[in-house]
Amino acid sequence: MRHEVGMATHITFQQPQPVMTQQVIQLQSNQWSTGITDCCYDMNICCCATWCFHCFAGNTSSDFGECFCLPLLFFSGSLALRVAVRERYHIQGSICHDCMYVTFCNICSWCQIAREIKKRKAGMNLMIIQATGFPPGVRY
Repeated sequence: MRHEVGMATHITFQQPQPVMTQQVIQLQSNQWSTGITDCCYDMNICCCATWCFHCFAGNTSSDFGECFCLPLLFFSGSLALRVAVRERYHIQGSICHDCMYVTFCNICSWCQIAREIKKRKAGMNLMIIQATGFPPGVRY
């Protein structure tokens, strides 16, 4: 940039600003991260579900963004949350399988849901890549 003031010429140089680019890559699976009977995978979840199921189910529901009282709907609340988790995370399955798990393995189903929510929230496997460089066409 050139400025002329009276007889003197002032030249101002602007340093090219590095371009900050961010690329977010999210790695996901279309399967449950743990099986229905993998209760020992996370002992904290297993113990909470065993010793204080109603608080555990309410907290799991809240962690997913649903009402804390959803588990009070018993079968339909459990089924609704399981289907919602499966749909949000694009996990393969069917309503028939969800009904069987909620009916015959309710606590194990809640544990699997809690493990999935915990894993997807905490370890979304996000990699943020920051590259510093100059804009295209700028030479230094």
